[in-house]
Amino acid sequence: MERIELGDAEIIRVTEWQGSFAPAVRIVPGLAESAWHRAGADHYDPVDGSYLGALQTWVVRTGGRTVVVDTGVGDDRERPATPMFHHRKGRFLDLLAEAGIRPEDVDTVVNTHLHADHVGWNTRRHDGRWVPTFPNAVYHLPAADLAFFDPAAHQDAAHTTADPAADPARRAEWDQVFTDSIAPVLSAGQAAPWSGTRTIGPGLVLEQAPGHTPGSSVLRLSSGGRRAVFVGDLLHSPVQLAHPACNSCFCLDRAQAAASRLRILHQAADQGELVIPAHFAGPGAAHVERTGSGFAPRWTRWTR
Repeated sequence: MERIELGDAEIIRVTEWQGSFAPAVRIVPGLAESAWHRAGADHYDPVDGSYLGALQTWVVRTGGRTVVVDTGVGDDRERPATPMFHHRKGRFLDLLAEAGIRPEDVDTVVNTHLHADHVGWNTRRHDGRWVPTFPNAVYHLPAADLAFFDPAAHQDAAHTTADPAADPARRAEWDQVFTDSIAPVLSAGQAAPWSGTRTIGPGLVLEQAPGHTPGSSVLRLSSGGRRAVFVGDLLHSPVQLAHPACNSCFCLDRAQAAASRLRILHQAADQGELVIPAHFAGPGAAHVERTGSGFAPRWTRWTR
């Protein structure tokens, strides 16, 4: 476990997996390979050109609240279109226990968006069915993503740069994710759909930052005069700090994603917020400073 104190709050990093994911040039299309060589050894393997990332969850303890931010991939999932997620077995609940966190202690869950690697541990199998992992928690789910990913909604994807209907395997996996990781939370009456901005506790504010998905969002934390922003998949790699107009291959609306990224990064630089993305390996979080047309990270230090 890695921890950091931010004012009176404690942030705990729970790493479900870390390592080589895919060719770096595939993760951020259009970015020259030479840019990746400046990403650093924690984020890029120059031997095989692979992107190094992490699947991780952040737990925030503040004001008597226990907040889980994004819930990883989950176990026992049908994810044939993503082999590394398919029928996965991990130690997520054991890692939470090692941090002193029981599922019943969690009162708030935030899914920054509803992709498979951010909602997996929303649920777990019990007596052959999917039930909420955190039985006493309110799950804050972006309303725009609920509408977009709901298999019954038949959303028009024409506003995105990549129509999911053109990729049946992708759509089928999205439907499966909704079925096993979202629908059980809705059925249990634990979901709190939201849009715009929402205050979910003292010093905890959700804010929309669309583009990666229609409902992509950030969680802002302020405590004791210090600030952090959990940015989900606005950033996949530090190369996007130097080149903030560049999107990951997973962004559905590229222009909107780039605009959201720039807005959030400029605010983080202005307000001294600690930027905490979902998938950064290595230190995982950084303060950012403007440099040229982009930003430079000042990496944070965690304690064990």
